[in-house]
Amino acid sequence: MITREDVEHISWLACVKVEDTEKDELVDQFNSILDYFQQLDELDVEGVEPTYRVIDLINIFRDDSNLKSLAQEDALANAPKRENGFFKSPRIV
Repeated sequence: MITREDVEHISWLACVKVEDTEKDELVDQFNSILDYFQQLDELDVEGVEPTYRVIDLINIFRDDSNLKSLAQEDALANAPKRENGFFKSPRIV
């Protein structure tokens, strides 16, 4: 069972400021969530296959093919700054 002190600790861990007026409401909400999980724990799931996704995912790969790359001037055409054929960026120290 979640207590008011637990809510304070959780809010401290999450770096979320919770007003005193909200703490009692959060206690009720957290306990309601835990009650629901307890109901789920009581279900008989013997023989039920685990479901990891609602729908199956299928990777669709395209053929790997060589394409002509951009010319250096085209690649640098919209660069705000360039120097000696390269992108120029601010120095980061």
